[in-house]
Amino acid sequence: MAASQPAQVPARGRRADAVRNEQALLDAAAAVFVTSGVDAPIREIATRAGVGIGTIYRHFPSRADLVIAVYRHQVEVCAEAGPALLEAAESPFAALRQWVDLFADFLVTKHGLANALQSGDSGFQALHTYFLDRLLPVCAQLLQASADAGEITSGIQPYELMRGVGNLCIGHDSDPRYDPRRLIELLLQGIQRSQR
Repeated sequence: MAASQPAQVPARGRRADAVRNEQALLDAAAAVFVTSGVDAPIREIATRAGVGIGTIYRHFPSRADLVIAVYRHQVEVCAEAGPALLEAAESPFAALRQWVDLFADFLVTKHGLANALQSGDSGFQALHTYFLDRLLPVCAQLLQASADAGEITSGIQPYELMRGVGNLCIGHDSDPRYDPRRLIELLLQGIQRSQR
């Protein structure tokens, strides 16, 4: 099933520099979409990525192609970070906290893409399912490891946590007085078992 293949696997025969260029374009586009919206000039993305406009159109023939690729790329970065953090962090809960921080960063990008994702373009329809299919298992793994270590209350569902963090991120861009990260930290403190 082609849809379940990781997005970062290069097509057979693609040069490493072409894959790197594409990744740089996706990172640059994500950053520009957050600050300038998905309708930002392609020239702004090209400048940030350090490539010509033609390079962008060679990789992504339409703006919709670029938006979809940015979204999928951001999902993959977040999905791949979970196991790596679990392996490297001092505790499963520390890994969960770091992952939630990355997830919140992703949601900032996602909210920047919200209008495009709701545009009715057929290419956008499968993205929410893709998002859940890739990220729910990662969140579940981090929650289970934290519960097994006795660091959090057991029984917390990954969808509930992700939805809660997502709801806390809504409105951050329209009100400079609102900092969702403070409330996300309170949420994480709320699920953490007290260490006595």
